Amino acid sequence: MVRRPLRDAGAGRCIAAALPAVLLSACAPATLVPAHDANASRDTLYVTNKRGNDLSVIDLESGKEMRRVETCANPHELALSPDGTHLAVACYAGTRVDILATAGLEKAASIELGENARPHGIVWHDNGDIYVTAEGRKSIFRVKDPVGPKPETFEFSTGKDGSHMLAVSPDACHAWTMDLGSGTVTLVDLLTRRAPRSAVVGVEPEGIDLSPDGTVLWVSARGSDTAIELEPMTLNVRREINVGRFPLRLAIRPQGDVAVTSNLADGSLTVIDVATGEPVRTIAVSSPEEAQTRFQVTILWSDDGQRVYVAETGTDTVAEIDYASGTLLRRIKVGDGGDGLAILSAGAHGAD
Repeated sequence: MVRRPLRDAGAGRCIAAALPAVLLSACAPATLVPAHDANASRDTLYVTNKRGNDLSVIDLESGKEMRRVETCANPHELALSPDGTHLAVACYAGTRVDILATAGLEKAASIELGENARPHGIVWHDNGDIYVTAEGRKSIFRVKDPVGPKPETFEFSTGKDGSHMLAVSPDACHAWTMDLGSGTVTLVDLLTRRAPRSAVVGVEPEGIDLSPDGTVLWVSARGSDTAIELEPMTLNVRREINVGRFPLRLAIRPQGDVAVTSNLADGSLTVIDVATGEPVRTIAVSSPEEAQTRFQVTILWSDDGQRVYVAETGTDTVAEIDYASGTLLRRIKVGDGGDGLAILSAGAHGAD
């Protein structure tokens, strides 16, 4: 799917279109050329183990852990660079983002965010910049040129407690956070720094994702067992539907046609048709009786949309599901408290 700039529903044009060109350059995505890695011939799954304080590297062909490397304390979410050469790890128990080279997993950089940051949700945008929430500072950070000689950080206030999960628009002009402490979703203007806009949605909202074209925003509310579609720029509710129990995360398929919620309390995924806003089926990852033991959290789609990966932090496993059939294919053993997920596809290692 081709990514298009986020558009204002009323004006029918890119929101930033009327701004000076010098400002537009700040949010226009750059074209990044993948780096070639001659040793990367298989798909690789990376998993941050938040209790083990380390990172598991999984060969997806065999399902075996190839390597485990030490990270910062309590690593949660992670993000892969657009060219596949680096991983960014949000150090939730601390104040920084650590960046590792995928080729050798050595640390390439540490980005300090300041006192009490507690970074969590993280996006490595197609423009090359990193965006990360800082729960303890009620803010989002943008990290410009994160693996360059002099990375720059820019802080944007959300004004809300516990800004946790994150979505960023395709043009990098706006971001949305889920604010656990305030029970809100917040829209942050990354270009003009206008005051953030927040709305109360559901009960205990936490999961969030934006469609690949930037026109559809879905959130999940774990306390009300609902998924909610919002108009991205106004935060008005378009529809609200019932899903499984305690939907902790939500992820839209890369093809943009469906979203799934990760329902911790019953061990299922609810599949939502994005066009109609209707739930179309439920995929059982585990039984409701197993759910509290497995503690299903993060979900990740494969790039081709054929597989869904589900982190089960209670049993130190990642479940692999065939999307078309809803079949559980296998459980992959990872480290202690596997949570954040990223996949580096063999093809994405990059031929010149």
